[in-house]
Amino acid sequence: MRRRLLISYMSLLALSLLVLIVPLAVNLAVRETHESFIEQQGDTQRFASQADPALGPAKNQRLRAELVRYHELFGIGAAVLDGEGKIVAVAPPRLSLEEASRPIERALSADPWQPGTVWPWQSADLVVAVPVIQEGEVVGAALTITPTGPLRARIARHWAVLFAGYLLALALTWLAARWLARWTLRPVLELDAVTHDITQGRLDARMARMEGPPELRRLALSFNLMADTVTELLERQRAFVSDASHQLRTPLGALRLRVENLADHLRESGLHEHALTVEESDRLARILEGLLALARAERHDDPGCVEVDAEEVVDSRVAAWEGQGVVLRRTGGLKAPVWALPDALDQILDALIDNALKFGARTVTVHLEQEAERGVIHVMDDGPGLAEEELSRATERFWRSARHQNVDGTGLGLSIVSVLVAASGGSIDLLGREPTGLDVRIGFPCSSGWHPDAAAQDR
Repeated sequence: MRRRLLISYMSLLALSLLVLIVPLAVNLAVRETHESFIEQQGDTQRFASQADPALGPAKNQRLRAELVRYHELFGIGAAVLDGEGKIVAVAPPRLSLEEASRPIERALSADPWQPGTVWPWQSADLVVAVPVIQEGEVVGAALTITPTGPLRARIARHWAVLFAGYLLALALTWLAARWLARWTLRPVLELDAVTHDITQGRLDARMARMEGPPELRRLALSFNLMADTVTELLERQRAFVSDASHQLRTPLGALRLRVENLADHLRESGLHEHALTVEESDRLARILEGLLALARAERHDDPGCVEVDAEEVVDSRVAAWEGQGVVLRRTGGLKAPVWALPDALDQILDALIDNALKFGARTVTVHLEQEAERGVIHVMDDGPGLAEEELSRATERFWRSARHQNVDGTGLGLSIVSVLVAASGGSIDLLGREPTGLDVRIGFPCSSGWHPDAAAQDR
């Protein structure tokens, strides 16, 4: 954002200065050309007045000598021509009049000649031609041919000063704009960093410095108050879920024992309903256990991420789940340990394997692969899987597919997995398999390319 703001500032300033400088540069070139023309025109008029008697049968030696002295002093060529355009006097002797053909033609026809503006990149000479008039008739023309090198150098120097001032103004404005943009955007950048920290689960992150424009300072204060309110509400919600689940475990356990004790006092016709009641109490107990696990995962009470040997954990969990009537195998490998919360990977694999077995998978494959600086774990099964529109909802709490309502479960397994993965700085994707099945793709940062302390410093 700072770069875009600076580019906007500088673009507007550069355009505004160009609108002022370009006309000024053109005006300088026109002024210098006009001044040189006026000065040169005066000298040419003097030669025309001296040439008046010389164009008759009288001698023109005095005029030629004057032109020679003028050329020696100023380095400017001069010539006087008669009415037919023939040279009467010229200095230097080999002066070329090819560039002066049009000015001479205009002077002999008594039509004023105004040369164009001299630009630094042009090399043509400045030609000034005036008619020689005798008794009201044009009897010849006088002209001077001035090299424009000094004139072009003066114009170039003026332009260089203008350009230097232009660059200096841009440089000073750049420094001022950088300071202004930094001062203006510092609260925005800090707000962005704090927002990122909160989304990553660091709910205690707040904006420490109240700097910048008054509007942004008020925004920072309001954001901190909002974050405090939201954090307090979340903590209350989590505490309520945890406390309620914990407090309900004891009366629920006592209720189940009492229900079981009723079995000896029931007639045979009521045993079926009794069994369903016990089953529902077990299901309620599993829901409470799931809520407790979810609350613990969301509170992030763990000391932080640690290095975990994913291959060792996967092998241990695959071995622990063997003997369930399905084929369990591990494939692939990783080049480095991964970063995760302590015991999080164990819980994640247990939940995913349990889900796969619960929904009828006959083969479960845990595949490990290295992707750049991330270790990726695939838990793949050949069960019924989920429809495309169901994959995006599978990690929602208590959500269950309509096709699996009769399968025992609470709808919290993948929610807990998602929370543990996010708390470990990882990512989770649910993908379908062909012809059937589910591929749960979990990515964790590898210790060779990521460290929680370094990541915190980067932010």
